[in-house]
Amino acid sequence: MQRATSLENRLDAWAHRILRDAPERGPRAVFIECAVFVVKQAWACIFGASLLVVIVAARLWYPSDAAVAPNDALTIAAVLVQLAMLVFRLESGRELWVIVLFHITGTVMELFKTDVGSWAYAADGILRIGGVPLFSGFMYAAVGSYMVRVYRLFDLGFTRYPRRWVTAVLAVAIYLNFFAHHWWWDARWVLLAGVVLVWLPTIMHARVWRRTIRLPLLAVFGGVAVFIYLAENIATWAGAWAYPDQVEGWQPVSLSKLSSWFLLMIISVVLVAWVYPPRAPARVLQG
Repeated sequence: MQRATSLENRLDAWAHRILRDAPERGPRAVFIECAVFVVKQAWACIFGASLLVVIVAARLWYPSDAAVAPNDALTIAAVLVQLAMLVFRLESGRELWVIVLFHITGTVMELFKTDVGSWAYAADGILRIGGVPLFSGFMYAAVGSYMVRVYRLFDLGFTRYPRRWVTAVLAVAIYLNFFAHHWWWDARWVLLAGVVLVWLPTIMHARVWRRTIRLPLLAVFGGVAVFIYLAENIATWAGAWAYPDQVEGWQPVSLSKLSSWFLLMIISVVLVAWVYPPRAPARVLQG
């Protein structure tokens, strides 16, 4: 089992005291397992959810004549959220390395993508690199934060997980394709086929509370990509950035972005796997 933070250990002990007399069977038991699953997922999303709340709040209530530009205010808020995650023991130092690395890889891609016109940010503020406000990297960090937290909170185990060097090669190819397809053939469908081929046999075992659920890992990847896509629609509606077809007025993000988020998430999965090597589920280890 991956080590929980000190705060999470206290919350876990508190939750077990509340749930210790809960039934093991019947509708109430199923309801409790579902409720625990939702709470754990929300806890895993706390970094990304906090950023999304800040982005929406800035759209609704940030004064237009404020001395600090909106993008700078978002950057400051994102830094404060990250510091709070560490101060309140919601993330460990080990996890922070993955988040920082994903932050850097995301920012590099942002610099390139905004330069070629894939999307754009409002041209305000001083906390930026070129046309990219610094808060943008925190949105990628939020994906990395979710990945490392969900791995720990659900005590994830895997059967038939592919060799890590194979996944690393595929992740590098995915990352390079985000750049190369602008002047060369877009290999995303080949890469998607590679992801399916590599991870198709893999089953994820997630411990909720008393029960452990088993899911095809590809289905989990797809579900997370849809969730990120929905969050992206909220963020673009709030004006965090805009795609070319949203400049004249907001409209839902193209469904084609689902494949992009799916592939980008694979990069995050591979980075997490190098910090927390995928292991067999507990019952397999004991058997």
